[in-house]
Amino acid sequence: MPWVCSDQPRRRCPLPLLATLLGAGALLALTPGSALAQGTARIPVALPIHHRWRLGVFPVSAFLGYTSHYGSRLGPGGSVEPHAGLDIAAPLGSPVHSWWAGVVQEVISDGACGVGLVIRSGLYEHIYCHLAGSALDEHYRSGTVSLRRGALVRGGQEIGHVGLSGRTTGPHLHWGVRYRGEWLDPARVLRAMAASRASKRLPPPRVGGSTSAPLQP
Repeated sequence: MPWVCSDQPRRRCPLPLLATLLGAGALLALTPGSALAQGTARIPVALPIHHRWRLGVFPVSAFLGYTSHYGSRLGPGGSVEPHAGLDIAAPLGSPVHSWWAGVVQEVISDGACGVGLVIRSGLYEHIYCHLAGSALDEHYRSGTVSLRRGALVRGGQEIGHVGLSGRTTGPHLHWGVRYRGEWLDPARVLRAMAASRASKRLPPPRVGGSTSAPLQP
């Protein structure tokens, strides 16, 4: 599985960008309820589709800014390259939380992603790169976190810590989301989460914490 993720030279986006990314906008042209219902993590089917996105969890609990967006960007080597995720700056060792309930599909250890995890939630995969800790024999460990391939995780569960593994110039989380094998722009996912909460006058997207897209037995 290719991992197109790395950190460009540190050009941290200001905090106001968070409001822009999470502001009102078009919802994703996806059907997360029907897709997730085919996998381990289900969204309650009684909710309208756009309300289901409110169950998502922002993956970093100590947000400092965005250092690289999804799409083409100038890479560390000075050339334009694709970037299949969103880089979220956070202090070294900060907790990383699972965006959605699911199953650990892959434990990564390579030169680009570094130490990382892939969690599958139905037809969605969410990827977490540049983690602290170690990955050996499909087993990830970092502090009190210990996850093996096949482990069930809750939405919002602490699954690791921000590190410096792989190709990176500073501590951050590379967060990617795929649907049916196709990369999505994580900023669109965040906008959908925010719009879902706004439509119900709910609090803004939580950073960390626990949410419940119930796991199937």
